Amino acid sequence: MSTADRGPLAPIETEVPARLDRLPWSRWHWMVVIGLGTVWILDGLEVTVVGNIAGRLSEEGSGLDITSAQVTGIAAALYVAGACVGALFFGHLTDRFGRRKLFMLTLAVYLTATALTAVSFSSWWFFLFRFLTGLGIGGEYAAINSAIDELIPSRYRGRVDLIINGSFWLGAIGGSLLSIVMLNTAIFAVNVGWRLTFALGVVLGLVILLVRRNVPESPRWLFIHGRSDEANTLVTGIERDVTREKSTPERPYQLPPAETSLTIHPRKTIGFLEIGRTVFSRYRKRAVLGLALFIGQAFLYNAITFGFGAILNEFYDVSNESTGYYFAVIAAGNFVGPLVLGRLFDTLGRRIMISSTYILAGLLLFGTAWLFSAGHLNAQTLTACWCVVLFFASAGASSAYLTVSEIFPMETRAMAIAFFYALGTAAGGISGPLVFAELTSTGEVGDTALAFVIGATLMTLAGLTAVFLAVDAERRSLESIAEPLSVAPRA
Repeated sequence: MSTADRGPLAPIETEVPARLDRLPWSRWHWMVVIGLGTVWILDGLEVTVVGNIAGRLSEEGSGLDITSAQVTGIAAALYVAGACVGALFFGHLTDRFGRRKLFMLTLAVYLTATALTAVSFSSWWFFLFRFLTGLGIGGEYAAINSAIDELIPSRYRGRVDLIINGSFWLGAIGGSLLSIVMLNTAIFAVNVGWRLTFALGVVLGLVILLVRRNVPESPRWLFIHGRSDEANTLVTGIERDVTREKSTPERPYQLPPAETSLTIHPRKTIGFLEIGRTVFSRYRKRAVLGLALFIGQAFLYNAITFGFGAILNEFYDVSNESTGYYFAVIAAGNFVGPLVLGRLFDTLGRRIMISSTYILAGLLLFGTAWLFSAGHLNAQTLTACWCVVLFFASAGASSAYLTVSEIFPMETRAMAIAFFYALGTAAGGISGPLVFAELTSTGEVGDTALAFVIGATLMTLAGLTAVFLAVDAERRSLESIAEPLSVAPRA
């Protein structure tokens, strides 16, 4: 029987957070990054593939009676809606039952739904399993971000979180290049290539599942729930592995002493009322910040990502077989942004980097909208403009997940990630694809430029919000940024 099942829980003193934060970077941390962070590659693959195959699915003989607008509009919105529901549902379970149980369960949901998408025989089946695939991905966001930030040392947390979230675009590059081959009717039949694309996503997910089995439960979650012995045993094992890796025969490695400790009043569960009161009363300004960041990036990314292929088809006569090349270029810009700028979030700091990446992305997008509406762009130059915009936007968007993961108390972390993701994505990610599909389907340059302007406006406003409300969380422990609710004595 675990400590959490024995009734009233006695206060415990723990050095676990300080012990985790003092660790040097090691192979163990790489295992965490690969096992947990690579799920964003799957998400990028999913989103990009659907955007690129929209034209093929609408063709006669695809096996589905569906239009391109339905794929980029209804199916995209259902995927995002599923992600919102999954984030909230699985986010609550993550805070209650632990990070590890949920990041295994949510990946299983994703794998099952993606496999069933590949065998779609009707539009309603395709829509249903796009929703369920999103359900799994949304649950992943809550479980994975909370686990990663609780396992990564504080001095690396910003750059690691940004690069992991930015790895979405490695999946996007893969999806773009994959679609070039899979949509080539000289290689695969019209009704086969797109199915194999989804099937390959399942294969990648199974590989991730094998690595993920080795990722442990968060020691921070364990001691908060009264399982301090398990937490200490786990951290001791990590310290032993790191010490062995860093030691040489001539010079044994010795970890520095843990400098701080916490006295915790463990609790089994935390109610929704207390979560709401904590997030929206005690941390009201931080809640406003989280909403602004998520709404801005969600509209921009969900609208434009799902519709980029349609823009190339509609305005520049780029064939379905060739859109993957263009998307691979902007996807590369998206990944390079967090990769290059990530370190600055830990050195220059959160406030200056979050605000500047959002504002720069917004201003550059305003410029792109003007050039597009004035007819100064072609398929290549529009792609180049987007590549520059998204270099900054990707770093900013990734920092939204980092921000809501680290600025609220430990007991509410997964639920806070889920809530802000769901609300921000519902506002920008569900309406975004629907509005954007409607605007681009008119064939009017001004309508598509308007969608660019809306995204630019929301990104700029989010950046200005960060100027005033961002939290200086760089190189600080999670517990010093937001004290755990369990530290305070119970009433």
